[in-house]
Amino acid sequence: MSSGKETWRLTALAAAVGLAVAAGSVAAAGPWDSGQRTAERARAAAQERRPGGAQHAGPEPGAAAPVLAALGAPTGSGTPGTGEDAVPPPTASGLADALEPLLDDQALGPVRTASVVDAATGRQVYGAGAGTGATPASVIKLATGAAVLSALGPEHRLSTRVADGGKGRVILVGGGDPTLTARAVQGGDHPASLRELADDTARALKKRGTRRVSLGFDTSLYSGTVQHPIGPNENISPVTPLMADEGRLDESDHGPAPRSGDPAADAARTFAAMLRDRGVAVKGEPNGAKAAKDADVLATVRSQPLSALVERMLTTSDNDIAEALARHTALAAHRPASFTGAARAVTDRLKKLGVPVTGAKIADGSGLDRADRVSAGLLSQVLVRAADGEHPELRPVITGLPVAGFTGTLRGRYAQDAVGRGVVRAKTGTLTGVNTLAGTVVDADGRLLVFAFMTTGTTDALGAQRALDRLASAVANCGCR
Repeated sequence: MSSGKETWRLTALAAAVGLAVAAGSVAAAGPWDSGQRTAERARAAAQERRPGGAQHAGPEPGAAAPVLAALGAPTGSGTPGTGEDAVPPPTASGLADALEPLLDDQALGPVRTASVVDAATGRQVYGAGAGTGATPASVIKLATGAAVLSALGPEHRLSTRVADGGKGRVILVGGGDPTLTARAVQGGDHPASLRELADDTARALKKRGTRRVSLGFDTSLYSGTVQHPIGPNENISPVTPLMADEGRLDESDHGPAPRSGDPAADAARTFAAMLRDRGVAVKGEPNGAKAAKDADVLATVRSQPLSALVERMLTTSDNDIAEALARHTALAAHRPASFTGAARAVTDRLKKLGVPVTGAKIADGSGLDRADRVSAGLLSQVLVRAADGEHPELRPVITGLPVAGFTGTLRGRYAQDAVGRGVVRAKTGTLTGVNTLAGTVVDADGRLLVFAFMTTGTTDALGAQRALDRLASAVANCGCR
């Protein structure tokens, strides 16, 4: 290693230390844990849980975006396909020398694949079974995020409304916003508030002279089964277009939690109680209904933009948001908003983005379904598109990635790996026997690289995670020639 590279490495490490100070508010925005069935659950449960709904103090998830520039991201004007860049990429042989000994780690399962791609050119500079399909677990959320952003754009918002049902009846219409909250909200652009919806609805009814209504709730936006194939599970609620606080039955706002068996009915009952508190009597129990297409709208609340929802989904590994965004991708494509329709719509969107989908099988939006099969090459190309200046709409896929040692599902990792801490930005994926990691690094020469590492058949989850973390750190530490 040349003295110049050693100097750059020390600079990168110093920058990572500086990130600990500069991004203190980002770290404070957690703690966040994976929403999957992971072996980390015991550790995650021991961490502090924050009350207060679906918002976090401090920056939005992914607000540490400047870390790439701070660590010397290339300043050349090249984009994928141009090959014009200020810093040369690593060589395949150099990366092989760095990565192949780490890929032999016995903590990794018998299926282990890798793809490292130069973000500026889109060319793969190292691969090991990069085209082989494997269970992605939660890293499939990268594909979900890219697909919905491509379909609807980062500024799109999801609406929940109350419609006039006629004859003294109002209907709460689910708009597919899993971040709708019944808790108190603060700040300017906060998640959609059921309390604000009740305020506006009560005001509109009183203006009409109506102080007594019956309440229906409309879940017709989605179709097909509401139950995820894994069955009732504390990592995901039934997938319905109407829910408050993701159907959680405790005060948590991320990670595993007891879940409602009927989040739509529970949200409607909560809304009815809010109307009563605001001086509007609600007769009987809310029941299922369908609002007429031309019904008068009494009140509407809107979610944060998709950019914020995608960032939150990736940073916290939120399964409920993932399944909702997959269904909105289906709706944008005029497909049924079901598991099947969403899977086809996401696949079609990736194909339109030029991502290699041959042989891929996307079964859900969250990665909880073990029927999902994608390659490391597909995941790395999703990240290449998101880093491409020609696709600014996909940028939240990058800004939502957890930062090693600081945010989201990587907050508690990299404690023993100072090289990657603050430098690696990556989406984690964990199911029993499955461990994956895909994200971005700036290497020791200042080159932006994307990577995807996948392994199946692991028996030591923590050991597998550490092995994946070492692989990502090796890419970050490598100016491999």
